[in-house]
Amino acid sequence: MTRRRMILGGSLIGGALVVGYTATHPMEVGGAILSGGGTDPEPSAFGSYIRIAPDGSVTVVNRQQELGQGIHAGLAAIVAEELDADWDRVKVVDSHSNFRAYGPQGSVGSRSISSNWDLMRNAGAAARSMFVDAAALRWGIPPRLIDVRDGVVSHPGSNRSATFAELLAEASRQAPPQQPTLKQPKDYRLIGTDRVRRKDSVPKSTGAQIYTQDIRRPDMLVAMVAHSPRFGGKLARFDPSDARKVKGVVDVFAIESGVAVVAQNSFAARKGREALRIEWDDSEAEKRSTPDLIRYYHDLAAGRGDVEPSDFAMKGDEPEAPFSGDVVEFAFDFPYLAHAPMETLDCVAAVNGRHVSITSGAHIPIIDQVRAALTARTIPGLVDVEVIPAGGSFGRRGVMSADYVVECVRIAKRTNGRPVKMIWTREDEMMAGYFRPMSHHRLWVQMGRDGFPERWRIHSVCQPLVPVGPNSQAVEGIEGSPYFSTASTVDGKVFSPSFAVPPSFWRSVGHSHTAFVMEHIVDQLAQRAGRDPAEYRRILYERGGDRRRLGLLDELCRRSEWGKPIEAGWARGLAIHETYGTLVGQVAAVGLDQGRPVVRRVVAVVDCGIAVSPDQVAAQMAGGIGFGLSAALYGSMTLKDGVVQETNFDTYPVLRMNEMPAVETHILPSTNRPTGMGEPGVPPIAPAIANALLALTGTPRQGLPLSGASFHGDQGRHPQPFV
Repeated sequence: MTRRRMILGGSLIGGALVVGYTATHPMEVGGAILSGGGTDPEPSAFGSYIRIAPDGSVTVVNRQQELGQGIHAGLAAIVAEELDADWDRVKVVDSHSNFRAYGPQGSVGSRSISSNWDLMRNAGAAARSMFVDAAALRWGIPPRLIDVRDGVVSHPGSNRSATFAELLAEASRQAPPQQPTLKQPKDYRLIGTDRVRRKDSVPKSTGAQIYTQDIRRPDMLVAMVAHSPRFGGKLARFDPSDARKVKGVVDVFAIESGVAVVAQNSFAARKGREALRIEWDDSEAEKRSTPDLIRYYHDLAAGRGDVEPSDFAMKGDEPEAPFSGDVVEFAFDFPYLAHAPMETLDCVAAVNGRHVSITSGAHIPIIDQVRAALTARTIPGLVDVEVIPAGGSFGRRGVMSADYVVECVRIAKRTNGRPVKMIWTREDEMMAGYFRPMSHHRLWVQMGRDGFPERWRIHSVCQPLVPVGPNSQAVEGIEGSPYFSTASTVDGKVFSPSFAVPPSFWRSVGHSHTAFVMEHIVDQLAQRAGRDPAEYRRILYERGGDRRRLGLLDELCRRSEWGKPIEAGWARGLAIHETYGTLVGQVAAVGLDQGRPVVRRVVAVVDCGIAVSPDQVAAQMAGGIGFGLSAALYGSMTLKDGVVQETNFDTYPVLRMNEMPAVETHILPSTNRPTGMGEPGVPPIAPAIANALLALTGTPRQGLPLSGASFHGDQGRHPQPFV
């Protein structure tokens, strides 16, 4: 054992048993000892923290961000199941950024449960084993005769029992097993039951939950920043004199992203910002309007642009060979989308020498930590990010540039150690970009005599979300599609234009538009073949040997009463899509009200492996449907001469409560490893609605949104076919 590496596997510290914990230690930098500087880079054998207090209560340290998805309860339930803890006495706390026992922190790709499944199970089972061994020694009996339930260790044969609290000291002296025995799914008492409910419902319902906006620090300042209205615009000059006259304004200065106004409170900061006189340099800014960008995308897809595509061959060995015979062409346009979380972007930061402290609803703390270190010219180990719950993110708080965190740290460097809370208004957040990228997809399908595809060709245009590597997000959800099962050749090109409008990850990422592409095409092909859409899919799944989708399709048709008559003016639409390992099918009942779609009912079936918390699976499905329905009906961020036109919810409407359909979620029973639920409910809803409208009106859709005027207006006509 060394100071540098201390694994506390079974040590009793301060009266509490800590399992699976890699200790935080002082870190020496330049001869000085700085507390809280980092953690051991080598993780312990078990997983994330388990703390068992002297009273027997269990606290699970959550390294995933709680963004509203309820992940804290699911992760705690995994531990509690293997530990056989009393669920009513299990609490959850969030870890700081310097806890990285099992790799970088971040909640991405709906992987919080799947990436922690083994770790949490092993941590809980190891702790349970330690209590069993302690009881076995105390009572002089073999461990195999001992049972644990709800925090009580017992020997049924002799009617002896002891609580976790009573065995704590003895359990702390036991060596945790490196490979503890794990339960079989048939033995679960907690996982998969409705007992697993959120543990933050009361504070969120009463307003007691603390978000970044609620943080108060001694001597804290509040800052707002004036940004260029155009992407790529730079500060030319500004006059701070009127802003400095505003009561409560402390300082005004330029930073890399604009002009910061620092004040005693948010009212003064906002008034000071409004009083600024600024001249922007737009010489390198994006000045095109949305119709211009759409024409540009269409030209790229048709091979008439200035972007060299990357080729991909999904199936077969005849890429770009000419099509012949019965060829059907499709084209789809999808707009930029804002994340629009209820909590706008905010951050609290203090810079003291080389040490940086941040409090934020961080989505990916490790990115914020590294970016803050670069900004403050220090090392990541000297940046501590206190991660607190966020009022939504949907990807916006996890952008690779950590833009708003960097902005806050830049301001804090100028305040002589005083903490700063930086606040973005709704308009700031909506106009700053990092949108779900605009995209255009053109596809050609050569049909066989049996009415099923023989060849596919795909041209996709989409800004890349990461600066290096293939633009895989442009075609995720298309690659590996089960609808290629009857085709001999599938090939395509991805065009990745780069310009000043910054794109970023958005809930379900590329699947948010590619699901629409594939699912709406399949319904149109079924219509051409004179077949029922469900039956058409069934044949494609059977030819591909896709038993998983066949099982889900059968259950979805049964639950939604597919094929049964529905009253005049209404139709059902079906969509099935896999997102990050989770397969979701949805059937939407859709009507028209003065030409606008109305969705009254959605039946969803999900295959997500073991459902740790069925209640949260249903909640995430309903939330994903609501989120996806907002985008399907209304979502569109547009530019006019490079300036964002939708700056608040008056021009960027979201779904109202009275518009939310009744949602029924059915979970397929499974003993497979769990997959995620944060995003998979989003992609199928838009194509399910479009397919219902196709059945209702006979008219296919060429993109989103589905209500009102299309985002591309009169400029969005598709170019002549290019095959």
